[in-house]
Amino acid sequence: MDNKATRSKSVKIIDGAAFDAYWSALAGNREDDRVNEAVRAVIGAVREEGDAAVRRFAARFDRSSPENLEVPPGEAKAAWRELETHEPDLASALVLAADHIRLFAERQRDQFRDFEVEIAPGLFAGQRVIPVERAAIYAPGGRFPLVSSVLMGLIPAMTAGVTETALASPPGADGLPDRRILAAAHLAGMKGRAPRIFASGGAQAVAALALGTETIPRCDVIAGPGNKYVAAAKRILFGEVGIDFVAGPTDVLIIADGALTERAANLIAADMLAQAEHDPDARARALVPSREAADSVASALKTRLAGLAAAKADDVAQASLDAGGLIIVYQDREEAIRIANAIAPEHLELHAGDVETWMRGLRNYGSLFVGDAAAEVLGDYSAGINHTLPTSGSARFTGGLSARHFLKIATTLRCAAGSGYDAALAAAEKIALAEGLAGHAGSARIRMDRL
Repeated sequence: MDNKATRSKSVKIIDGAAFDAYWSALAGNREDDRVNEAVRAVIGAVREEGDAAVRRFAARFDRSSPENLEVPPGEAKAAWRELETHEPDLASALVLAADHIRLFAERQRDQFRDFEVEIAPGLFAGQRVIPVERAAIYAPGGRFPLVSSVLMGLIPAMTAGVTETALASPPGADGLPDRRILAAAHLAGMKGRAPRIFASGGAQAVAALALGTETIPRCDVIAGPGNKYVAAAKRILFGEVGIDFVAGPTDVLIIADGALTERAANLIAADMLAQAEHDPDARARALVPSREAADSVASALKTRLAGLAAAKADDVAQASLDAGGLIIVYQDREEAIRIANAIAPEHLELHAGDVETWMRGLRNYGSLFVGDAAAEVLGDYSAGINHTLPTSGSARFTGGLSARHFLKIATTLRCAAGSGYDAALAAAEKIALAEGLAGHAGSARIRMDRL
């Protein structure tokens, strides 16, 4: 096959040799100046006017502008009771997911411990793991409110030991967030302190949580997914508030090896479509070892798209695949690993034999799904790992949301008489003098003289 991209309905197929040129063409400044300008205006207004600005922007962008921004505490409990009564299967599924998320978050939290170690005689260095005082989770509303994101955000924050949690989600026509969002918030708080809930969405909600208003408290960390305006607000306000990371369009990369059976091609197509239906900007990609395998996946995509069309649910997936669906044909494992690490996907599925060998080379991903039984949908909802993950290649330098985002690692130093203490003081004086900082040197010298 030559290096030119060939076209199958809804998905592009290229060979590995063409990848570098294809990927370079996608690179560049992803920031939208118009979005940034609009968001800066929102932030400035919230900074100056507080609640009044939040309500004004809600009237402009949301389905209502509630007079009371804070949701009464009883609403979340009532929403949970409604869910248990009218949708008991969903309630049970959310309970199972919450239990798994909590268990995994607790294990993550256990990895961060206080310690003190004697570095040298008389020098005791240590760390304290301190939860932030107040953390906020943003839960999008939109076409389909992300109920699972409530659990994925609030439970790790509570598990980390955050003193107070807040949830912000856009108001509906009744002035309240979606009832399922409220129900999930109640569920998250059942084994801890219930979150405060605010009927506010978009950049104005992020600004209010970062800066504080008359009603909405200033938070130390804001986490959770959102649209490009939410992402821009988090990016601009970072420094005044901590954030998890700046999220872009969601993406998946699926690696397969060997000859693909019809079932294997269908699994890949199903998982690509599951990603594509999120958003027209979502990116579903696969790495396969032959053109025959690529054609099989492309054919399976057509068939499964037709099934979505019958359910009138194909428009978003079709737009996503048309814009950025991609199947890459690789020559060997080394090329596949190089391409996967360059893409640094949010979700990386490994449908391959000898997974241990593959895993040794793969290093850039938000979550790795090992084997074709490990569907991404399990990570999205119910298996316990977090679905708030780095996008747009940021898995090169960060991981997904976890208890660590709500923790501060603060170091400590304690000193006592000893040869290590004496040597460290002498070294500090010499380094300070080399840097021309006489005051620093004097601080060390006065202690040396005392000895």
